[in-house]
Amino acid sequence: MHKKKIIRTSTVPITLDNLLRGQLAFLDRYYDVIAVSGEGENLRAVEQREQVTVIPLQMYRNIKPFHDLVSLWKLYRLFKKERPFLVHSMTPKAGLLTMTAGWLARIPVRAHTFTGLVFPSKTGAMQKLLILMDRLLCRFATDIFPEGEGVKRDLQHFDITKKPLTIIGNGNVNGIDTDFFNPDKIDESEKNQLRASLSIAPDDFVFIFVGRLVKDKGITELVGAFLEMTALHANVKLLLVGDYEPELDPLPAGTIRAIESEKNIITTGWQTETRNFYAISDALVLPSYREGFPNSVLQAGAMGLPSIVTDINGSNEIVIPRKNGLIVAPKNQSELLGAMLEIYDDKELFALMRQNARPSIVERFSQTELWNALLAKYRSLENKK
Repeated sequence: MHKKKIIRTSTVPITLDNLLRGQLAFLDRYYDVIAVSGEGENLRAVEQREQVTVIPLQMYRNIKPFHDLVSLWKLYRLFKKERPFLVHSMTPKAGLLTMTAGWLARIPVRAHTFTGLVFPSKTGAMQKLLILMDRLLCRFATDIFPEGEGVKRDLQHFDITKKPLTIIGNGNVNGIDTDFFNPDKIDESEKNQLRASLSIAPDDFVFIFVGRLVKDKGITELVGAFLEMTALHANVKLLLVGDYEPELDPLPAGTIRAIESEKNIITTGWQTETRNFYAISDALVLPSYREGFPNSVLQAGAMGLPSIVTDINGSNEIVIPRKNGLIVAPKNQSELLGAMLEIYDDKELFALMRQNARPSIVERFSQTELWNALLAKYRSLENKK
């Protein structure tokens, strides 16, 4: 039977590789799926794992008018050639280019998923420009999917669009594979070996951060709070799993020096698989300034870890205060320190939140349920003109 064609796009291939793991292979059972993003090993990983067609097409995260026009032209030509019934984008630049090219090519269904919005945290001319770009994106889109209720509220508050906004499932772009992110899948010998390799003692309390080591993620406040905590408790470690991004969002030089010099701060660099790092940790800390629907909080919760997060979109939809984690104000180092001390000192509260962490994720954010909800949405759009 002939399958209808869909094209999924993202600005950089790591988004398709990491955020849509398994989803494209699932959709390919029902549609002829093409994945489009920049060239690189992540795109090849998508091709091999998901067994879908991939097409490399360079797009840039920052604003480059000439290069953006070239990318727009290439997308337009691709859409005219492939004639999908649906194009579905993620990430801001891919969204604007995909929706515009899709409109020019008269693709019937042009869907975009909004994850972490940039403009609410900006001011002045930059905020106005980003709002204009997102309004233009929505002008050319037929269907708009906010990743969660917080993103939906921001789109409405800033009057980005009057079109209907549909959240798929309970939010997040891919749900969580609770079978893979399961603490029972990792034996003690694996954990002991990893702890030893990172010089983590059996009685150390380990706070973990997973993500880009950038200012927007609250790394400056996290490092500052942790340094204060080490003056009070010797057996704490901060495990930073991720890479710096000096070109896009550099950390202050003082924060980098502290990370590199403090013996209780451990850095691993970027890791393809993070499950074992959660398994040797006690609590996740994500003091981000903005998010869409953070995967690290879902993954940590599925691994049985309570989370300390900031009161921002996505994070405050996953964490229920004092049930599976704690919520603090963004950009507030003293509040963050207070939460870290509480989760360390209050053994009864920590045990309760740890007990609730996994069930709170399994019950609300199953990957299978989200995939089926997305499939149902696609099917409802098949005959759109």
